[in-house]
Amino acid sequence: MEVLFLCLFSIFGSVVANQDERLPNKCEVCKYLTVELQATLDRSSRSKEVLEVGEVLDTGKRKRKIKYNTSETRLTEAVDNICEGILQYSVHAERPGSLRYSKGTSQTMTTLKNLVNKGVKVDMGIPYELWDEPSVEVSEMKKQCETMLEEYEEVVEDWYFHHQEERLERFLCENHILKRSEQECLKEHWKGDTGLKGAEKTSASDIGEGQGGKTHDAGEL
Repeated sequence: MEVLFLCLFSIFGSVVANQDERLPNKCEVCKYLTVELQATLDRSSRSKEVLEVGEVLDTGKRKRKIKYNTSETRLTEAVDNICEGILQYSVHAERPGSLRYSKGTSQTMTTLKNLVNKGVKVDMGIPYELWDEPSVEVSEMKKQCETMLEEYEEVVEDWYFHHQEERLERFLCENHILKRSEQECLKEHWKGDTGLKGAEKTSASDIGEGQGGKTHDAGEL
């Protein structure tokens, strides 16, 4: 039991330590910018709303009607605060490459919370109520997302009005932002959680019993 306990904490030690080691690169920022923007546009793609644009004034001209799902309004609403969605991501340090960024609680954090619920005192260096706040990595990605979106606003507009038959990720990231040598993360695709599930299950059922309220520093996890 003691050996299992130490081995599991050693696994989490490398995971948590690595979590603070690197910030998102340009490829990862572009990848998740396009994920968020494409998802937002997809949600509004089936709208049958019709907009009236233009002014009548004294000219007698009628307002022009356009479909919402092809309008500039739809794009503007989608882009507005799109990078805020990045703050919903967590760092899943047990996953490789760009897949470390995903919405939802990571396996590591889930296990740590399970330990706390079991009565084990875990010292992360920050109050428990702040564990779910955006990490430094995620906050940096959101900041870079805003900068990238501002810099390539016209490219996004060109794609929206003229090239939607092409995937946004390919049009924006591959064709306009990233050098060929910077595109590696675009080849990474999610295939399901691996690695710590067995450990997580074990910790939830076994660890924490009989620990006597011992405090464990996050560096040990």
